[in-house]
Amino acid sequence: QVHVVESGGGLVQAGGSLRLSCSASGSVFSFNVMGWYRQAPGKQHEFVATITRYGITNYADSVKARFTISRANAANTVYLQMNSLEPEDTAVYSCNAIYSAGSYWGQGTQVTVSS
Repeated sequence: QVHVVESGGGLVQAGGSLRLSCSASGSVFSFNVMGWYRQAPGKQHEFVATITRYGITNYADSVKARFTISRANAANTVYLQMNSLEPEDTAVYSCNAIYSAGSYWGQGTQVTVSS
């Protein structure tokens, strides 16, 4: 069973930065894709960014110029560097890890951007 844990959320003023971390444990294999999704109050769950095991990245248009997803040297760990944060970025950010055996989600971490 793969266990996914996020960290790094918090409260930040508009224009500030935060770095989220996501670690997946419990598999001897590397992930196929890991990524971030978010859900704001009253809104649908939405895609933010993904990265493949080969380092290919994909971003939502709303974050493309401001967020960067990357992998750590350690296997199964990814980061989301969020710059120029806006109040509209306020949401619970969840990490998803896709392996050959299945898709796994973390519990989520709250990001709040004050105006």
